[in-house]
Amino acid sequence: MLEPCINQAAGLQAMAPLASPKLMAVASHGQQQGELPLLWSLCHSWVELGLPVLVLDGNKSETDSNPGLIHLLQDPLGHANVEQDASAWRVLPAALGFAQLSSTGFHAGSVGHLFRSDGVVLLYASATTLTQLLKNSGLTPLLVLPPLRSASMSAYQAMKVLMQDAQLQPTVANIELQTSTPIHMPSPVQTLQHCALTFLGLEIKPITVSALGNPQTSQDDISRLALQLLENAVPLQRQQPQRTH
Repeated sequence: MLEPCINQAAGLQAMAPLASPKLMAVASHGQQQGELPLLWSLCHSWVELGLPVLVLDGNKSETDSNPGLIHLLQDPLGHANVEQDASAWRVLPAALGFAQLSSTGFHAGSVGHLFRSDGVVLLYASATTLTQLLKNSGLTPLLVLPPLRSASMSAYQAMKVLMQDAQLQPTVANIELQTSTPIHMPSPVQTLQHCALTFLGLEIKPITVSALGNPQTSQDDISRLALQLLENAVPLQRQQPQRTH
């Protein structure tokens, strides 16, 4: 079942040194306990494809002791990326950097010079932040839906912001813990689908990621999702760093 992924991985590994970094995003909506495990699993899948991964975490602020995106923006040459081990991924705080880029956006022209050694650059931030950074970019942010009753409403609010404020239609990953739900109690994904269709006129076709205890099934789901996100990613063209005076 994983043979197509392996074959595609071989092709991606061959192209990785020449290709532009792939820009992706995950919209955080207050459900980090459900979002982060899937995010790290996706990072692992991309690394297995030979793609160095950088996660810019908009939920964390940069400091002098824990530098991040704002330091790259302020001194691109001084904080230039070093060649990283392709068997691992990096996570950098990015709240201050995202705030600085909110007026210009996150695109090749504003940040293409910063990520010369990365294969995947993933933004993890609130829907409001992503709308400021990625408006009209054509990106399809990932919206993770954990199996919690409260998740459907927070996910819907994030989806509404992404679509109405930035014309970004998200990809929904539904984390499935149960094989069935009582008829009188709709599942979180059913509630999200109903709200999206009723109030946004959007028919959602979620991608199911099984968490039923079968590691192989879960890994197959994650691998398929990782490849789909790669296909829908936006190229972030590399540019030479410029020294500012």
